[in-house]
Amino acid sequence: MAANTFGERFRVTTWGESHGGGIGVVVDGCPARLELREADVQPDLDRRRPGQSRLTTQRDEPDRVEILSGVFEGLTLGSPIAMLVRNTDARPGAYDHLRDVYRPSHADYTYEAKYGIRNWQGGGRASARETVGRVAAGAIARKLLATAAGVEVVAWVSSVHDIDTELDPAAVTRLQVESGPARCPDPQAAARMEAAIEEARRAGDSLGGVVTCVARGVPVGLGEPVFDKLDADLARAMVSLPAAKGFEVGSGFGGTRLTGRQHNDPFAAGPDGRPVTVSNRSGGIQGGISNGADVLVRVAFKPTGTIASPQETVDRDGRPVTLEAKGRHDPCVLPRAVPMVEAMTLLVLADHWLRHASDDVLSDREGAEDARG
Repeated sequence: MAANTFGERFRVTTWGESHGGGIGVVVDGCPARLELREADVQPDLDRRRPGQSRLTTQRDEPDRVEILSGVFEGLTLGSPIAMLVRNTDARPGAYDHLRDVYRPSHADYTYEAKYGIRNWQGGGRASARETVGRVAAGAIARKLLATAAGVEVVAWVSSVHDIDTELDPAAVTRLQVESGPARCPDPQAAARMEAAIEEARRAGDSLGGVVTCVARGVPVGLGEPVFDKLDADLARAMVSLPAAKGFEVGSGFGGTRLTGRQHNDPFAAGPDGRPVTVSNRSGGIQGGISNGADVLVRVAFKPTGTIASPQETVDRDGRPVTLEAKGRHDPCVLPRAVPMVEAMTLLVLADHWLRHASDDVLSDREGAEDARG
């Protein structure tokens, strides 16, 4: 059975296909009495939706969210929150030529080999349109974490193909990220990225790159020391995104070029007397548990598999086929991947925050029992 649910305490189940009637999500575990309206969810869906700029697919979907359950008079009830986004610009007929053909670097062959059936209309569940549900759920997690813990999550495009930018993660703002279609807060690098993506589109090709994400205000203590490490769950979350092929936390692979003396994050006394790290090569996570510093991750996305150039492949009978892609696709997934990376970061943090809050309640209860005993 396909796994469509993510999280332990803050559980998210997505459903729907790319060219079906709609995409949806059920969020279970959100605490009661959180102020929540559709207007809290829509901005993140607007950032993810197709057709928002010349750099993305021109599929024209408004992606208007409908909250179907779990909210009453603007407050969450503590029961499952169901949300729906209807598909209004689906064109399943544009994929008739793929009925018996396996697209290079897509899930067509592997999905059919596993289940014996596949939805060839835009990839079905394997389509990036599935992430509508993740982003909608992430918006609820964003509201919860901001309200209860003061957590802020911001992601941006830090590289496209061979164009890189190095920015101070502590200083990047959402306003800077949203200032241009590339979602890169460095104006010079953004202009080069936009030009490169346009050139790839004209050439019938595609480009990949990296999204960097920072979570500020993460409290100390989120994560577990063995299998449910915070960074391990973040890695699982990110690599579950369509086209994601790599993950780093903190110094990542670059840290392998340093010595231990160079890489270690020294402690000092913070303003409140608690320990803080002077540097943050650990990316805010040590031993699988958040240490109070900014949580910093990077996610690598491959070039889009669907390109407007002839590619050699085979059909289900093994006969050679020259595939010429039709329909609409992103020449680079990076700009729309930004809200997806934020959403998965928020879902992991909300899940671990709820788990940690439960642990605190248990500790308080045990302490009270000890005092009585």
